[in-house]
Amino acid sequence: MKQDSFDVVIVGSGPVGSTVARTLSDEASGLRVLLVEAGPLVTDPPGRHVKTLADPAAVERAQRLSQAGRPTTAPPPGAIAARPGTYLVGDGKVAPDGTGLPAAAMSKNVGGMGAHWTCACPVPGDGERIPWIPRPDFDQVFDDAWRLLHVTQEAFEGWPLGAEVRAALRGALDPSVPADRQVQPMPLAIRVAHGDRYWTGTDVILGDAVTSGSVELRAETTATRIERDGDRVFGLTLRDRDGRESTVKTRAVFVAADSFRTPQLLHASGIRPSALGRYLNDHLQVMALARLDDSLIPDTVRTESPRTEGTLELFSGVNWIPYDQERSPFHGQIMQMDASPVPIENVTETWPGSIVGIGLFGCKEIRPEDRVTFDDSNLDESGLPAIGIEYALTETDRATIADMQRAAGRLADALGGLVEGQSPTALPNGNSLHYMGTVRMGAADDGASVCDPFGRVWGTQGLYVGGNGVIPTPTACNPTATSVALAIRSARALIDDMRQLGVPTKENPIAT
Repeated sequence: MKQDSFDVVIVGSGPVGSTVARTLSDEASGLRVLLVEAGPLVTDPPGRHVKTLADPAAVERAQRLSQAGRPTTAPPPGAIAARPGTYLVGDGKVAPDGTGLPAAAMSKNVGGMGAHWTCACPVPGDGERIPWIPRPDFDQVFDDAWRLLHVTQEAFEGWPLGAEVRAALRGALDPSVPADRQVQPMPLAIRVAHGDRYWTGTDVILGDAVTSGSVELRAETTATRIERDGDRVFGLTLRDRDGRESTVKTRAVFVAADSFRTPQLLHASGIRPSALGRYLNDHLQVMALARLDDSLIPDTVRTESPRTEGTLELFSGVNWIPYDQERSPFHGQIMQMDASPVPIENVTETWPGSIVGIGLFGCKEIRPEDRVTFDDSNLDESGLPAIGIEYALTETDRATIADMQRAAGRLADALGGLVEGQSPTALPNGNSLHYMGTVRMGAADDGASVCDPFGRVWGTQGLYVGGNGVIPTPTACNPTATSVALAIRSARALIDDMRQLGVPTKENPIAT
């Protein structure tokens, strides 16, 4: 029989929800923990990254199931198609004035985007860091996050084009950038053993937390309302796949659904801080394609080599241009053609790996007017208030994009030049899939934030939020590793809060 009482219920099984579950399991193993996920199991073990599946049919099936039943069909003229494994939040139509997030998308499956992400885990730079979290504290939990995610910069150590590409890029960038922010291999969440690469999904993050029984996982279970007695959480109402609703009792709820569905659940529960859904933040993004100069291509690569679609060849890899607020105010992912998460069509390679994708990410000007809205009179498929998006680029944003386009052109020239007929292109709003700010943290309950620096929602005891949505700063780099670090910090605060309530654990068996 299913339990109906828990110490902690976690909503969302993506990287952040799974991190909280794993931290509670490892550091307070006596807590009764439930992890609920609205989507289905799509891989075995639960949360496994689809890139680790050898069978293309299994990959296609997992991606299709993650799309919440949306058909995989060509979009109508003028609309954007969702990437495999995701579905659009809106209709994908690009507004003539550039407003909205037409490419905004999400996944609905056990593991969330952790089953589909690029696994890039860069270290945020000055300007991206959250100023009210002490640097030593953040550095510690960020190191913990890297260990949990199995981050390495050696996954493609020795790949033939790596050193050549990095040297060419360094020549086009400011030489005064500190050594730790110079061009380098991208930190990737991936394990390498005997030449095989296993990309980190939430199966890796969870470890044995579920199989050992310390965490119960319920798939196809939708959280519909956080229940409160006054200002304290006492339960969570859930709906199973057959539409049956029940309320589980709990001392704490940790919502890690994503930057759209986390504020949606709070809104539906009548928990509505003034900043809820506001300060929506997406990266500004520019893409360019360069063709490597022949002088950069080693003879070892100049062979006819069959390519395995969807995999990274040994001559491929991903390089990283770290964000530097003063000298390189963008984050760069420089990747060979077959490593790019953005489909590249109608471009031929002279030699394997000779086409390089230059992806630059810039900081959006953060404004309260950029927001997620909720329509109480129009319910979505989950029975929750329908999501809307209000979002616009400012003149500062447009100037940043123009600067990034020029920078992408310079980087392409350093590598050998833009691919014929190509130019640096600004990608549609929402393309990054890195939405932030909608449940942002703050140093004080001043109306401009939803939670405190540990993820505790202002004014509601026992309620915590996590994920990219808590990040309050202008950010250019991929945010997942930062969100996992913040989740570890929040989970440890939650454990301390449980101890203050006298909840016994194996580590602390006597109630205080």
